[in-house]
Amino acid sequence: MSVLFRYFLGGLLLQFASLSNAVAQVRGQTPLFDWRTFTVPEYGTEIEYPAAVFVPAGDPEKGVGKRFHSTDDRAILSIYSLANDTGDTPASYIRKNLRVDRSTLDYERITRSFFAVSAEQDRLIYYSRCNFSSRPDAAIHCFDLVYPQEQKRSWDSVVTRMSLSLRP
Repeated sequence: MSVLFRYFLGGLLLQFASLSNAVAQVRGQTPLFDWRTFTVPEYGTEIEYPAAVFVPAGDPEKGVGKRFHSTDDRAILSIYSLANDTGDTPASYIRKNLRVDRSTLDYERITRSFFAVSAEQDRLIYYSRCNFSSRPDAAIHCFDLVYPQEQKRSWDSVVTRMSLSLRP
């Protein structure tokens, strides 16, 4: 059975398949994640991601980069870069693109150089982080991750490592 939901930062429709146990297999076993660096050469975006958990699934819905899904189809990861032609700041980008009321966010951090937001909906956790470049290319470097709410504890360290590794 699949669950259909609307992704909260872009109007993206995604479909999740039945649940299996791939993420549960790596729960608490960080060395098995096989951390690798993904790069978007056009903008210099770099991020570490758990390659053992994710397989490529095409292009992201926006920007330049790659979309992945977990081997059990329970999680979706998009890593992408966008040109910041309009000169958005993290705060203005959130104002223009957030598709839910801010009061529904479970986590929100907005600084001069990045934003990170998270919300739970339909038993899924949606996490998005974007770093804003101060370089002349004025790029926005992002990743979005959607995963099952019941696996929150298993994903917490993954989200933290990915967030800290995201580089313009």
